[in-house]
Amino acid sequence: MTLSIANTAEAASPTRGLLPLWVGSGVYALFLLAGNRLLIDPDTMWQITVGQWIIDHRAVPQTDVYSFTMRGQPWISTQWLAQVLFAKAYAIAGWSGPVVLAASAIAATFALLAKFLSRHLSQSTALVFIAAALALTVPHLLARPHVLAMPIMVLWAGELIAAADRRGAPPFRLLPLMALWANLHGGFVFGLVLIAPIALDAVLNAEVKARKSLALRWAAFAIAALIAGCCTPYGWNSLLASQKILALGGALPLIMEWRPADFGSVGPFEVCLLFAIGLALWRGVTLPPLRIVLLLGLLHMALAQGRAAEILALLAPLLLAAPLARQLDGAEAANSAAPPLRGVLVAGVVIALVAGTLVYASVYRFEPHSRGSPVAAVAALKKLNLARVFNDYDFGGYLIANGVAPFIDGRTELYGEKFFVDHNAASGLMEPENLFRLLEEYKIEATLMRTQSAATKLLDHLDGWQKIHADDIATIHLRKQDALHTVEPAVDAKAK
Repeated sequence: MTLSIANTAEAASPTRGLLPLWVGSGVYALFLLAGNRLLIDPDTMWQITVGQWIIDHRAVPQTDVYSFTMRGQPWISTQWLAQVLFAKAYAIAGWSGPVVLAASAIAATFALLAKFLSRHLSQSTALVFIAAALALTVPHLLARPHVLAMPIMVLWAGELIAAADRRGAPPFRLLPLMALWANLHGGFVFGLVLIAPIALDAVLNAEVKARKSLALRWAAFAIAALIAGCCTPYGWNSLLASQKILALGGALPLIMEWRPADFGSVGPFEVCLLFAIGLALWRGVTLPPLRIVLLLGLLHMALAQGRAAEILALLAPLLLAAPLARQLDGAEAANSAAPPLRGVLVAGVVIALVAGTLVYASVYRFEPHSRGSPVAAVAALKKLNLARVFNDYDFGGYLIANGVAPFIDGRTELYGEKFFVDHNAASGLMEPENLFRLLEEYKIEATLMRTQSAATKLLDHLDGWQKIHADDIATIHLRKQDALHTVEPAVDAKAK
């Protein structure tokens, strides 16, 4: 049986066209059941706190109002709308709210991916791409603003690539998507950057006589998209905010999600990459030059920064779908007649998911991971009513959420490269003198560090610092002049 016959039979199937529904439903159920997995990042706590601040003040932040080290310094939140949505969800349903909101966004992302892929590929082929994309994105699927922007990224890129596939220009009705993306997450800048290479792909593959007019239409769309990206409370400053992240330099490799890909042990990225290379060699897959450039660009980003793996996972299948379909003996034509989703079935599935969510949320307790939540230690710390606390980086979000001004938190762009690197070197004792310098320079009154950290172990034996609280997660050391730990070692005369 040839591929074209198999795909024709599939096109006639009564379930044809329902793949996005089943994929979206399955992904939603999966992440709802593993809901606490979405709350393992302590940054979620400060994101919600900032969102509530925006709601309370009916304004977006312009300066830092949380830390004591950077208070009053310029700081904008390009994720303000996502933070408001998470804050509203939390206010309505506690931690169940952010979990359901994030799971819904993830489900929508993969449903849209399935929709775009099923336009060209068989269901089985599309499912292979979707499974690979899910495996690569799981590490970064968290209740954080970027997850709410992911469906928009897929829809935006999918429509741009679809326009290039038909040798046309994208419709201007997409522009509100860019405005929404710009208010949800700073990654919208990447969406703007995508326009140029995809436009070039469309123009170069169009008929010669149509290239000029097509190029002008893409240029007009790009200018309009740039204007739409500035439709935020911060205006064009939203575009410049990403520059602060990229300017962190030596700080980026110290943050887990920004580290380069690590192939020291076999992981999903390596498996998917090797499988793709093997498939290309086996089937002799070929791509147009511009698609190759785009694909290699996405691959470079994923190798250079771990968090970019999700971009490769979600956008590479969209780039490959149409060219790959043309090499599978007519798969594209066979699949193009897929019927629309059935309204009654969709409504029934949605009702079932809503009912299941209510039942599950009523019996299961969602809560952030204890590793980033030093509950007992912060309760003890607040009783001291101190203003200057040197904290572990991962504890910053919990401190903000509990009204304690942190030394540092997850807003790395606010603190800058040198501050972050110095703090990391101090807490890990890579440069012990940094610890002593920071404690004195910022007149630190107490420290709140992980119990197993190198800095904590040193302070256990450092005069002038008294341990007043310790548990499995965090330890508090209080500055106390009469705290003495040094004991003169006995001289063993027999050892001479």
